[in-house]
Amino acid sequence: MTGLSVRGWATGVGAVLVLVGTGVWAMGRPAEVDGRLWGEVRPVIEARLAADSRGSGYGEAEPGLGARWFCQAEALELAERDGRVRAGVNTLCMEYGVRGRALVECSGGSYPQVVLLERRAGAGYRVVSRQEPPDGAGYAQWTESHFGLFAERGAQDPMSSTGLEAAARTHFGLSKDAPISPC
Repeated sequence: MTGLSVRGWATGVGAVLVLVGTGVWAMGRPAEVDGRLWGEVRPVIEARLAADSRGSGYGEAEPGLGARWFCQAEALELAERDGRVRAGVNTLCMEYGVRGRALVECSGGSYPQVVLLERRAGAGYRVVSRQEPPDGAGYAQWTESHFGLFAERGAQDPMSSTGLEAAARTHFGLSKDAPISPC
């Protein structure tokens, strides 16, 4: 009788451990992002990021550089309801110019954001609002309150500027291997 109760207890503990492990695994998995929807809203988000960055970079004060902003966004969360989209994104914006035959990197920033968009009749989406974390003390709390567990972790991931560098080289008519130097 004692062996049976120990065996039953061990089975129960094992079942609980499996359930807890499954729950932890499921919470740590990324939410699926609708590729079609992301394909529609991503260019709108990136264009808005670049437009909002204008006037904030060092390179723009140097007329000879022809500096311009290049931005990219990565989806962390994406939800659509009633013609509105809430996009939790990681963003990277870099300001590039050109000096001689070299690309110059002047300014940049990377941070998570929540972007709200709405569908316009027959004209795609438009950005209604953007929120980003405050600098300093409130950053972690803002990120925690605006993103789910997985997205919060993803918001801390560094983003590569390789694609932005390639876009800037193309924009300025530079070769693919043109050097990059600081502003």
